Amino acid sequence: MNIDAWVWWLVGAAALGIGLVITAMPELGMLAVGAVAAAVIGGLGGDAVFQVAVFAVVSIALIAVVRPIATRHRSQRPQLATGVEALKGKQAIVLERVDGTGGRIKLAGEVWSARSLNAELAYEVGQEVDVVDIDGATAIVM
Repeated sequence: MNIDAWVWWLVGAAALGIGLVITAMPELGMLAVGAVAAAVIGGLGGDAVFQVAVFAVVSIALIAVVRPIATRHRSQRPQLATGVEALKGKQAIVLERVDGTGGRIKLAGEVWSARSLNAELAYEVGQEVDVVDIDGATAIVM
């Protein structure tokens, strides 16, 4: 039984695809696409050398183009901050005197416990403060 080369390329692509799912290495997916391209060439009657060349060119091109884009995308911070991250940098109103030991503020429509970033500073009722961090359920303000 003689199996055509394009079938072997598809088997290789499937194996690389399974490897991609198991390891989450995107490079394996790019190699799988190269194997599919080589299978197409094999199915159209291209010789073995041309199939390997297409596999190499497509795989290397995908890795060279897609990988830097993915790396750049992965290193960016999310555009939309949610949860406590969204509260950092917001302004709040002091409801009870805030100093290094504690106090209360109104932040995003809710009452929060708060303490001053600088323990020597105190903020009086009605003052606007900036939230610089959230520590548990306590806003750190300045």
